[in-house]
Amino acid sequence: MHSPTTAQLRTAIEVLNKLAERLNNEAAHTVMQLPDTRLGDDYAARLESRAIERTSGIEAVKMQLEDWRDELLQQRRQCVSHHV
Repeated sequence: MHSPTTAQLRTAIEVLNKLAERLNNEAAHTVMQLPDTRLGDDYAARLESRAIERTSGIEAVKMQLEDWRDELLQQRRQCVSHHV
C-alpha cells in the first residue's frame, strides 16, 4: 500500500472541514425550525449534542491526517537534504 500524497491528505482535510461545517449548519437550521416548547427544546439539545459528538470525531480524524501530512513533509525534507 502506498502512502497518500500530501496533496491528497490536504484534500481529505478540506473535505472533513466541509463535512463538519455542513453538519453544524444542518443542526442549526433544524434547531431554528423547532417549536419553542419544552419538547422542542429537548430535541434541540439532543441535536446539538449529536452535532458536537460528530464534529469532535471529524476533528480527531482531521488531526490524525494533519499529523500524517506533516510526517510526509518532514520525510520529504530529509530526503531532499540528503540528496543535496
